[in-house]
Amino acid sequence: MALVIPVILCGGSGTRLWPLSRSGFPKQFLVLSGDGSSQSLFQQAVERINSIVNSVVDNNITLGETLVVTNEDHRFLVLDQLRELKSIKATLLLEPVGRNTAPALSMAACCAQQLANNQDPILVITPADQTIQNQTAFTKALQQCISSVEGSVDSIAILGITPTAPETGYGYIQRIDSKDVNNAYEVKCFVEKPDIETAKTYLSEGSYLWNSGMFVLRASTWLAALEEFRKDIYDASVKAWKNKTEDASGGVGFIRPGKEEFKNIPSESIDYAVIEKCPGSRFPIKMVELDAGWNDLGAWDAVWQVGKRDENGNVTIGDTLLTNAKNSLVHASSRLVSAVGIENLVIIETPDAVLIADRKNSQDVKSIVTQLEAQGREEKNLHRKVARPWGWYDSVDEGERFKVKRIQVKPGASLSLQMHHHRAEHWVVVKGVAEITNGDQVIILKENQSTFIPQGQTHRLANPGSEPLEIIEVQSGSYLGEDDIVRFDDSYGRQ
Repeated sequence: MALVIPVILCGGSGTRLWPLSRSGFPKQFLVLSGDGSSQSLFQQAVERINSIVNSVVDNNITLGETLVVTNEDHRFLVLDQLRELKSIKATLLLEPVGRNTAPALSMAACCAQQLANNQDPILVITPADQTIQNQTAFTKALQQCISSVEGSVDSIAILGITPTAPETGYGYIQRIDSKDVNNAYEVKCFVEKPDIETAKTYLSEGSYLWNSGMFVLRASTWLAALEEFRKDIYDASVKAWKNKTEDASGGVGFIRPGKEEFKNIPSESIDYAVIEKCPGSRFPIKMVELDAGWNDLGAWDAVWQVGKRDENGNVTIGDTLLTNAKNSLVHASSRLVSAVGIENLVIIETPDAVLIADRKNSQDVKSIVTQLEAQGREEKNLHRKVARPWGWYDSVDEGERFKVKRIQVKPGASLSLQMHHHRAEHWVVVKGVAEITNGDQVIILKENQSTFIPQGQTHRLANPGSEPLEIIEVQSGSYLGEDDIVRFDDSYGRQ
């Protein structure tokens, strides 16, 4: 019986889906699939892989604990979304910095071996930001990949996507024609993203498929192949793993590789480090074809493609009104968005930013993000409404020497014990019960009651109740940046 461990790679930033996707809340945590699902792309990826065991007729798969590789800053987003998937048991591997997918998978392979009690588990690896429309077809193809790996030492199986257009945004896999008993083709080679004429040639030849980035291999196979092809990454990854620390929160384990050691790992993708070097080596690659409505939602045009279109080809989300509009995507987050006489446009509205783009140029949104970064603008990283481990805050208004926030604190949660050098704060409770530490005093406030936190005063906000707590915070002072926080104690380990 094969021990299968799902591995979710959850470290992308999704810059091409700005302004909805931002580095502080990237696309994998958004609901974008357009199929009516209320689940984020990350939640869909977790459930998609974990559901394979429910469909195996001969019960030849034992499903292990899900491994989620993400960065330290996103751990509470992952935790919150995992809690909604009540049947999923997971361990989080927290990267201190981004080093691309090869080091991420190396951490997962080491962790899988540790969790497997001397077994050599089969890893099923998927990015966290894709969508699949046909779960049955996906499950069948994935089971064929698992069977292919289970029966062949050192083999790797990859899912190749049946191409539907001469796409220039994907890498391609060239296969050899004959299939084995597991319906898998031998991979001849991998090719980079082509120009449009080359892509048309690939489509007409019929032996080229899109590289999905989803594949199956044993933990030992990845580590052996990495050591052979990129020993520098292998050695640095093993060193970072040996210096790991472990803790837990809410029944979910956190594993952190050695911080300084991890920073020294060369940054490289799984494909470049290993996979593209495997054809013709002692690590044969098989490919199972997947025709299941796959999309990596790499740009707003892709979101339009998978969305539910009306009779005029429009996909609308939120409060929208359209007249004489065709083949457009309109997404309203916080207010009414209306459009007249448009065609092939993308309009994305958020409380603090609006994007308007021609659909065919939606890949170029990344250039806007580059400009935001060059200007040091906060809109690159954070939404107006910002998720925090204790709840969220929404910056409602601000001007010279003042800022107004709406703050919600989860039941039983609390902010850090902190102080500010440059601002004072006024708090008004609008919902629930607040326990407030204000210097040496601890008080309880209820709805319509308020307090004042002087500049430089040590303070803390907590919710002792069973319902969410909401307050309105008015800040005043010479500097109101989020970095003016000195933390003395924090339940979530933040500095």
